[in-house]
Amino acid sequence: MNPEKRDHLLTILISAMLFFSGTMFSQDQFIAEYRIGPKDVLELNVIGFEDLNRKVRVSEDGKISLPYLGDVEVRGLTKSELEKKLAKLLEEKYLQNPQVTVVIVEYQSRKVYLIGAVTTPGPYDLLGRLTLLKLVSQAGGLTADAGNEIIIMRQLPDGTKTSLKISVEDLILKGDPSLDVPLQPDDVISIPVDKIVQIYVTGQVKTPGALNVKKSNIPTLLRAIAQAGGFADRASKGSVIIKRIGEGGKEIKIQVDVGDIIKGKKKDIQLQESDVVIVPEKFF
Repeated sequence: MNPEKRDHLLTILISAMLFFSGTMFSQDQFIAEYRIGPKDVLELNVIGFEDLNRKVRVSEDGKISLPYLGDVEVRGLTKSELEKKLAKLLEEKYLQNPQVTVVIVEYQSRKVYLIGAVTTPGPYDLLGRLTLLKLVSQAGGLTADAGNEIIIMRQLPDGTKTSLKISVEDLILKGDPSLDVPLQPDDVISIPVDKIVQIYVTGQVKTPGALNVKKSNIPTLLRAIAQAGGFADRASKGSVIIKRIGEGGKEIKIQVDVGDIIKGKKKDIQLQESDVVIVPEKFF
């Protein structure tokens, strides 16, 4: 990424962090009709008033120019709101109960901004109905260090700043269609990087060594041993040691009877970054 583009994205990210309040709203607040803006192309059809049937491009100042009606302000209206507005204007001057339909042919007024752990972050044109999954796909998908959440930050029409957190697992792995929300102009979609950390499992396991795990998903003791291939034949399950760096850099040793955990007598232990699990050899 060239420096200019990187600086631009950094500015967007910093502005978003300062701009949005961090208050979390429900998903329903993100599902709304697209609002018309400059350079969008609209197709208008009016039954009984064919002279108005045409494609028009919204001007830079948010207006369209039509026969009989002149300049009509359309910026910020949804498709259905514009249909009602045109019907009302025609009814006041020319027609009784006019039937008006509006189709947004080209969406060119705004962009959305994708930052964080995707292959190609950057601004994206909001063309057509762009949903979260489509945007992530256009960006080449998530990178290996993507976190477990996607955050959509948005300013609502009333000026309220809001954000929505979406689970990556629920959206992509479980395929929950309700989470594939439509995006709006100027949305900032952030996919935070989840730091890769290491824990170590040594001794009498089948594949000893370092485990690379996401910081948000560090395994428990049992899971770590399982990821290391499970216990070897000569493993002493009753005297497993966890070495951990405590406050002030002091090393802490925790001895665990994993057999009790397996039997459900004791709770599994959540490991921490840089923990070293030592499974000693059983002597007869």
